[in-house]
Amino acid sequence: MDIPYIHSLFLKCNLVVIDTRKIKSNSLFVAIKGENFDANTFAQEALDKGASFVIVDNKDYCIDYRTILVENSLIALQELAKFHRQYLKLPIIALTGSNGKTTTKELIHVVLSKKYNTKATAGNLNNHIGVPLTLLSFDEKTEIGIVEMGANHKKEIAFLCDLAQPDYGYITNFGKAHLEGFGGVEGVIQGKSEMYDYLSKNHKVAFINLDDPIQVEKSKVLNSYSFGLNNESADVNINAITANPFVEISFSNLLVQTHLIGLYNANNVNAAITIGKYFGVEDLDIQEALESYIPENNRSQILSKGSNQIILDAYNANPSSMAVAIANFLQLDEQNKIIILGDMFELGGESGQEHKAIMGLLLNEKDITCYFIGKEFSGNRMDKKDFYFYDTFESFSVHLQETKIENSYLLIKGSRGMALERTLDFL
Repeated sequence: MDIPYIHSLFLKCNLVVIDTRKIKSNSLFVAIKGENFDANTFAQEALDKGASFVIVDNKDYCIDYRTILVENSLIALQELAKFHRQYLKLPIIALTGSNGKTTTKELIHVVLSKKYNTKATAGNLNNHIGVPLTLLSFDEKTEIGIVEMGANHKKEIAFLCDLAQPDYGYITNFGKAHLEGFGGVEGVIQGKSEMYDYLSKNHKVAFINLDDPIQVEKSKVLNSYSFGLNNESADVNINAITANPFVEISFSNLLVQTHLIGLYNANNVNAAITIGKYFGVEDLDIQEALESYIPENNRSQILSKGSNQIILDAYNANPSSMAVAIANFLQLDEQNKIIILGDMFELGGESGQEHKAIMGLLLNEKDITCYFIGKEFSGNRMDKKDFYFYDTFESFSVHLQETKIENSYLLIKGSRGMALERTLDFL
């Protein structure tokens, strides 16, 4: 596989795509096999739609000189991305963690964009396909690249670091996410810490939250730049944090008033402040960037629907993010509170006890109506007044049609597969 040659062709193209629906003129189409399809069969369609070249790994779909035959298209994409990263030699910031990756990435992006031509992972393209596509989106005008890395099993972060070769890294936290794939919480810590292993081995820099004891312990041998709340030993001292409901951060005699909800978003903001200061962004520019950021895509949004106010955090959920979302909601000074929670996925053998633990956080709460949606919550139900269980969203929606919710303050949170944003249609 002649990666330098393929790279020379890639440089002539405007973008790389793996989906023929996204092809534009002068694209490079990479035919990657999926579980239920063989993208090689779309090679001719890609060329017809304007692709300049296609990469295939089945000789039966070699069409003409525009077809590049490789042994494995996915590996070719990954090796091409690694070669391109080395070709550009630009500074790259990588981040991973159990919760808050995408929000933190977006915050870092808006801050650094105040001073640099910055590109970052689009959406959550953070896996073994998304990271290569992200790297290939960087060009010679890019001054700093930000690469989000997701993982649901060990060795995945190590592999992605080998592709992206980051100069800087940040781990948002170590939480109870993807327990099934990692084999438990200790597996999560080991898997995420693979980023620290890469940074240490290659003498790179880690951004560290001194308020997270796991980060402090795991980063002892690293070159680091830190932040902490009221911590004079931190490189960036955060003076104060509040959230009622929007996060406000005080640093360097400035108050940042964000559009982010919940104390659980505070460290995402703090990381962006810290990385901005490390790269020399002026404090006032950091403040302006963070105050201009408005979350979307079902991530911690405050919405109004009829007479109701809603915290919609339905993009994803795991025990760690669910617990902090509940804790934040409980401390809000609001009346007529309602909590709507959907099942948390990928918890393996610990699923039952983790769903029970979440319900346990609400057992002693008074005057809060709680709806639990999904087979995991229903199958591990706890008896309490104002606890209501529904095996499916469809059965819950019937209740919503029969019992109108009005003049209430709601928290809606669940795993992506639960699609609890559908609740809005019935409010």
